[in-house]
Amino acid sequence: MAKQKAATKQALKAELLALLEAQLAALTSAHRAATEGATHEEAKPEHDKDTRAIEQSYLARGQAARIEELQDSVAAVAALPLRTFGPEDAVALGALVTLGQEDGGDLRLWLAPGGGGTRLAGGVQVTTPKSPLGQALLGKQTGDDIDVPAARQKRLLTVLRVE
Repeated sequence: MAKQKAATKQALKAELLALLEAQLAALTSAHRAATEGATHEEAKPEHDKDTRAIEQSYLARGQAARIEELQDSVAAVAALPLRTFGPEDAVALGALVTLGQEDGGDLRLWLAPGGGGTRLAGGVQVTTPKSPLGQALLGKQTGDDIDVPAARQKRLLTVLRVE
């Protein structure tokens, strides 16, 4: 049973890494194009109101910052140890958590260091400790209730399982 859980987390980790690396490759390509656009000979201002090169440089700068964030996320996810959590363990980084919702549906979350908001195979959603939901989950155990801020109201969730 523990091997199956570890294999599941291994598959989730591999899928998340592949998605993050694809995002990084696409963003790096877009950054290269924006940088070339900002420094291209045709980008030189034709008059004092021509801001094409400046706009391209702002875009390139923003993309460079996002590239750094993605590189950090890739490194953190790659370094994440895959451990098995037992029924008495508190939620921590790397936990696969099943939450019960007020409407009766279940929500499966994987607490990872990067890639928040990403949906993975099996309906697993990635959340990070930086998010309100991730912060609320840290330290909780099976059976604990958590209130999570949602649009205009709070959602009550119950920790059903920590793996």
